Amino acid sequence: MDGMRIAFVSSSIPRRCGIATFTADVLAAVKAADSGVRCSVIAIDEPNSARAYGPEVKARIKQREADSYRAAATFLNESNNDVVNVQHEFGLYGVWKDGVYEDHLRPFLLELRKPVMVTLHSVPPSPSPSMREAVRLIAARSDEVIVMAHTAARLLVSDYGITKTPVVIPHGMPAIEPTGRHRLKTKLGVDGRTIMSTFGLVDPRKGLEFVIGAMPAIVEQHPDALYLVVGQTHPELLKQQGETYRNTLERAAEDLGMTRHIAFVNEYLAQRDIVGYLLATDVYVTPYLDPNQITSGTLAYALGAGKAIVSTPYLHAIEALADDRGIVVPFRDSAAIAEAANRILGDPELKRRLERRAYAYGRETAWPAVGRRVLALTQHILAPQQHGPLVAV
Repeated sequence: MDGMRIAFVSSSIPRRCGIATFTADVLAAVKAADSGVRCSVIAIDEPNSARAYGPEVKARIKQREADSYRAAATFLNESNNDVVNVQHEFGLYGVWKDGVYEDHLRPFLLELRKPVMVTLHSVPPSPSPSMREAVRLIAARSDEVIVMAHTAARLLVSDYGITKTPVVIPHGMPAIEPTGRHRLKTKLGVDGRTIMSTFGLVDPRKGLEFVIGAMPAIVEQHPDALYLVVGQTHPELLKQQGETYRNTLERAAEDLGMTRHIAFVNEYLAQRDIVGYLLATDVYVTPYLDPNQITSGTLAYALGAGKAIVSTPYLHAIEALADDRGIVVPFRDSAAIAEAANRILGDPELKRRLERRAYAYGRETAWPAVGRRVLALTQHILAPQQHGPLVAV
């Protein structure tokens, strides 16, 4: 279908938000799958922001203002877009008032007259009635619902009572060639070191203190070990509390005598730089604290780069690291992190096996494959009789 027009509704770069980065990647992947597709963005702005966007942003939604979402739907109804692609995270599409979720996607979906597909970035188990209602409305008003994990698809049935079958398209990642570890270590100035790393926006939900707590036991067996915490503090956290959390982490590193073995790279990195740090990494750690986290872009990237991974058992990790693709350790357990890291670093064959399995899994979900699948699903919405039934894989 030549010249198909897709409007993405999402936060948008340069906003520093995982969904904004994801949308930019998926948009580029769809265009790479079919250069005839025209993509535009309706960007969600947080209150009091006046951000300079690129030319692909055709309109803005003011976050936390229900009328602004409805106005965006009216704008889309009058546009020449064929399909609307919504990237959904609760915080971007509503507010909590006294524990009740006020859904601002509702007025948007009720007003919209175009075919619409919605990607759910989080599907919390045991939702409150108001959150359950919001997701049920999405399912009722959307032509297709996409989730990133089979666990999420099961939760929609068991905890949300949704009968519509969602399509599972895993979180994409760059197509990475897992080579050049030594060259990249030299480039980053960490030559001769054994690198552990975690990257992404820094905030207390990441559980980074438990990796810091593991470092003395790791350094005992691997004296050249260096743990890199790569990423800026989360912008919302920075506004509310400044660098309190990062300062706590740095103090913990000092108290443990680990300042030579823990380094903070306090920068917001472009994808190319993230891949560079990843390729230099020997063991990648996601020590996150929320058991219900259904997607982690950083975990997806680490799989794509073919890394030996140590992770806590949040939902995405349990699914992605099954079949010996990584080592899963209990939450908030420095001793278990140290034991897992030492096991990998002390056993080159285990390390190679984990790397091979992670890479094989990651390649299936590289952005080119994801772009083709999103494109096929979009075409199916517009002309189901041409493309036949699509089933979740």
